[in-house]
Amino acid sequence: MDFVFTVCNQAAGEVCPVWPGQPVTAHWGIPDPAAVDGSEAERMLAFREAFRALETRIKLFLSLPIASLDHLALTRKVEEIGRLGTRNTEGKAS
Repeated sequence: MDFVFTVCNQAAGEVCPVWPGQPVTAHWGIPDPAAVDGSEAERMLAFREAFRALETRIKLFLSLPIASLDHLALTRKVEEIGRLGTRNTEGKAS
């Protein structure tokens, strides 16, 4: 594996397993849309927001000049991407 991204905010503080090959890892936490209480429209909005955040991050990741970045620079970039695209990073959809 070259890259490992975690997305569950509830697991953010847990120790990740050791991945073979020393992949670049980053936490791209997304509030869990399945945990949202409310109307059907509010729940659907939570899923749309999670999708939008992940879609934005994936597009940014795919635009990185991966071949020209060293491991440390690439790690910094994917961590920066993980801090983008959510309104609330505490694990609660709003």
